[in-house]
Amino acid sequence: MKEKKKKHKSMLKWFIASIFLIFMVRAFFFSNYVVEGHSMNPTLEQGNFLMVNKMVYAFSKPERFDIVVFSHPEEKFNYVKRVIGLPGDQLEYIKDQLYVNGEPVLEPFIASDQLKVFGGNFTGDFSLEELTGKEKVPKGHVFVIGDNRLNSLDSRHFGYVSMEDIVGKVHVRYWPFDEINTTFK
Repeated sequence: MKEKKKKHKSMLKWFIASIFLIFMVRAFFFSNYVVEGHSMNPTLEQGNFLMVNKMVYAFSKPERFDIVVFSHPEEKFNYVKRVIGLPGDQLEYIKDQLYVNGEPVLEPFIASDQLKVFGGNFTGDFSLEELTGKEKVPKGHVFVIGDNRLNSLDSRHFGYVSMEDIVGKVHVRYWPFDEINTTFK
């Protein structure tokens, strides 16, 4: 009987320790985010639930086309957008073609039928210098744009995003269940 009680106490301790560990990992490494708005359509839609890895950029830097959640220093809520420009990049869009440092770069997440529907000027022509007065993305910053270019408040409007303001990288869309996804490129 004593041995059975010891076993139950031991299992209870392990259970409590496991729950504590799960909450700690959740608090420090991951965050949930609910998509609000249509700026990332069709990749992410309003009401999608996302899991954001908060620690990924503690050990690495954002990569082009990562989807990130960040807090805007002047706003009281978070945004979710796609990283288009990295520090040192010179960016330009001409006729819906992205050029990075003078070289054309494909954006596989923008479907060709989206471009056709909107008449070939889905993103709008611009250069960084025209928008921001700077020729290149500054050190410690990224340039972000929503996938729904015609309906996105992003770096074209509010400028660069400091890497310090990035909450984390979107790793999983877990709601709705039939649209679970871990690949967003």
